[in-house]
Amino acid sequence: MIRVTVSYPAQENARFDHSYYQKQHAELIHQQLDGHGLLKLEVDQCLADGAGQSPAFVASAHLFFSDLAQFQAAFAAGGKALNQDMTNYTDIVPVITISQVVA
Repeated sequence: MIRVTVSYPAQENARFDHSYYQKQHAELIHQQLDGHGLLKLEVDQCLADGAGQSPAFVASAHLFFSDLAQFQAAFAAGGKALNQDMTNYTDIVPVITISQVVA
């Protein structure tokens, strides 16, 4: 299984609408990717780092797929709609990390 993490770095004066992201955008993720192999979606609102300071990211989404090929096919099918929706909740360019889930 793989996990695709889409994180939004904390930036001064950046805009991020957590309510929209957690409701409307998360629903759009399901609409676009559930039929293409999305196994699970987790959405985080980052509150603090390990030392209690401001977090490095304001939010993250974790999308789980059985393998990399399935993720690539899912995003080929639904990624355009997801990218177009970003302007509705943020002006931050996300950082994407793909990980193999080992435990």
